Amino acid sequence: MRVATIVSDVDLHRHSEPVMTEEGAALDAYSEAVVRAVERVGPSVVSVGAARRAPERWQRRGLPELRGAGSGVMVAPDGYVLTNSHVVQTAERIEVSLQDGRTLAASIVGDDPHSDLAVIRVPDGGLPVAVLGDSSRLRVGQLVVAIGNPLGFQATVTAGVISALGRSLRAQTGRLIANVLQTDAALNPGNSGGPLVDFRGEVVGINTAVIAGSQGISFAIPVNTAQWVASQLIREGRVRRAYLGILAQTVPLDRQVAVAFGLTAGAVRVTEAQPNTPAAMAGVQPGDVIVAAGDRPITSMDDLQLALGQHALGDPLVLGVLRDGRRLDLITHPAELPAEA
Repeated sequence: MRVATIVSDVDLHRHSEPVMTEEGAALDAYSEAVVRAVERVGPSVVSVGAARRAPERWQRRGLPELRGAGSGVMVAPDGYVLTNSHVVQTAERIEVSLQDGRTLAASIVGDDPHSDLAVIRVPDGGLPVAVLGDSSRLRVGQLVVAIGNPLGFQATVTAGVISALGRSLRAQTGRLIANVLQTDAALNPGNSGGPLVDFRGEVVGINTAVIAGSQGISFAIPVNTAQWVASQLIREGRVRRAYLGILAQTVPLDRQVAVAFGLTAGAVRVTEAQPNTPAAMAGVQPGDVIVAAGDRPITSMDDLQLALGQHALGDPLVLGVLRDGRRLDLITHPAELPAEA
């Protein structure tokens, strides 16, 4: 009788144990990926507080200064932090709160409102630094994680996927920021300037905006763009951006066209060539598909922006374009982006 009871108890215990289904295994793998990404990049994420003197009429009401908050990510061990321009642009005083609990005064190294990016610096060294990835390799549906300080809640993590690539977003200057990432990872005020990372914990974007009143529509500046902007801000304090005078978007190439011209699967289609600009004067037309800039293949807007960024202003730049089934070489002379553009 006792043996039967023991066997019955063992069977009952065995049947009560949870069974790992394929769905459960997938969820566990997803959770592990998010946790690994957060553990890798989390120490380099900071809170950015900005303050400026309030207008006199508000001071008379007892409000001496206006304060705002955002996020940032440490990109160099000697204190350089990448964040959004709109977080710090008007600040007279900036403080950075680190994950170890310290709060340090920071100063603006450079600000680029055209890309909504800025670099600030804290007077300390040996700080944890994020690993920067490659945004040109992102795919729609890929897992991403956003880390920041929304609504004052520090070190908040949200996860989602890349919803779309190649979006355009208008900066506060009115200029379009091209090739923006769209994600459904939840963002709120205070997330601005924080990193968007992939499952490896590598930064692939800088969170910048949400659509007011929407759910699941957020945007980030691609990290390839952010790296280029940050390097110029650190080196010169401003971005000397070469200018063609076009609006364009990344598009896939038809396979037969790619094979016929020995190209890869992507290119850049011109949607507008603005009058009296280097592009218009060189004969660039709407509908042209740019496949090369100098000796550099162009497969995305990132490629074109990087090619312009590394090109000496005023020197000729040959654009390889496809038009009406033919390849043409158009000689342009990129100029510096006008201050009002």
